[in-house]
Amino acid sequence: MKLHINWDAVGISATLACAVHCAILPLVLSSLPLFGINIIHNVFFEAVMILLALFIGSYSLWHGYLRHHHRSAPLVLFISGMIFLILKQFVVTYANWLLVPAVILIITAHFFNWRFCRIAKHCHATDCTH
Repeated sequence: MKLHINWDAVGISATLACAVHCAILPLVLSSLPLFGINIIHNVFFEAVMILLALFIGSYSLWHGYLRHHHRSAPLVLFISGMIFLILKQFVVTYANWLLVPAVILIITAHFFNWRFCRIAKHCHATDCTH
């Protein structure tokens, strides 16, 4: 039995986890610094979350593009979202304003990739170049 991983679902989950971390965690876990734990503005944790979203999303979207639908819209949306997400790390004063479009773009990219993969009636048809 072959294990099938839905990488779009994993990508959406990772993006949502990042959004929850960035938006809700500061409100819920504001007492952690009292115990010497700081994951809210931890640069290493933020970088790991961004890299995780980048690797999972890139693999998922590239696979869908090459093997199924050959449409670049999900890739463009994902790259735009990642630019906003990375920019959020450097423009701290507008972090929340950059986070919202980043999450929306990344989730939309995964959703369109998933839809396009489901709509595609072929895999390795005559129009494929691989």
